[in-house]
Amino acid sequence: MFRHLGQKRSFRHNIRLAILLCLTAGFVNASGFLGFFILTTNITGHAALLAVKLTEGDLRAVRMVTLWLILFLAGAFCSSLYISKAGRDKPHSYTVPMMLEIIILCGVGYFGHTYDKSVVKTEYFAGSLLFAMGMQNALVSVVSGSVVRTTHLTGMFTDLGIDLAAALLKHPAALQKRIVLRCTIIISFLLGGVIGGFAYVKFRYHSFYIAAIVLIIAMFYDFFRVNVRLFVSRVRKSRKAA
Repeated sequence: MFRHLGQKRSFRHNIRLAILLCLTAGFVNASGFLGFFILTTNITGHAALLAVKLTEGDLRAVRMVTLWLILFLAGAFCSSLYISKAGRDKPHSYTVPMMLEIIILCGVGYFGHTYDKSVVKTEYFAGSLLFAMGMQNALVSVVSGSVVRTTHLTGMFTDLGIDLAAALLKHPAALQKRIVLRCTIIISFLLGGVIGGFAYVKFRYHSFYIAAIVLIIAMFYDFFRVNVRLFVSRVRKSRKAA
């Protein structure tokens, strides 16, 4: 899922990536909204909010929203910079950004109960989640070659509409795969949001631990899959030799 890049990357790799990471993004967005009253993946909405607050002259809100936009950008910048420096063809180059995102989610889960709806705490918690989502979005974009994006659906719905219109005129296999992938991204994000909403109602801020667990599964998926295959192959060879 993370090991294959460029021509080595298949449709299945992107589907697996979309399911796990879009599920996480939807989960964090819903839990973050219920916990801190902020949509932690909605940069378009925050940009619109910034414009509104500027016209209203609410400088404190302008500062806060600007900080959120910068933090999302910083997350994407740091993730992309590290991956480029470590080497895009190196599997371990994706480990550090994902580990940092897991630490942030666990930190929010652990300290979330201290949230008192103050401006400072809102900036701290919402900003942390926006930074984490920026990192994730950049990581997934780099891995998939900008085919999969996990934290926004505006462009995805637009692309899906274009592909569906084109599908009425022609039916190439590549077009069908794009439609399936876009539908997978949308459904996974929505499903993650539903699960995140129910999880927050049940577990409150500890629900962010669940998102961290999903990321851990995604991070070690390739490792376990490859090793299981090797183990099965060795068992079969030993049986044949016997």
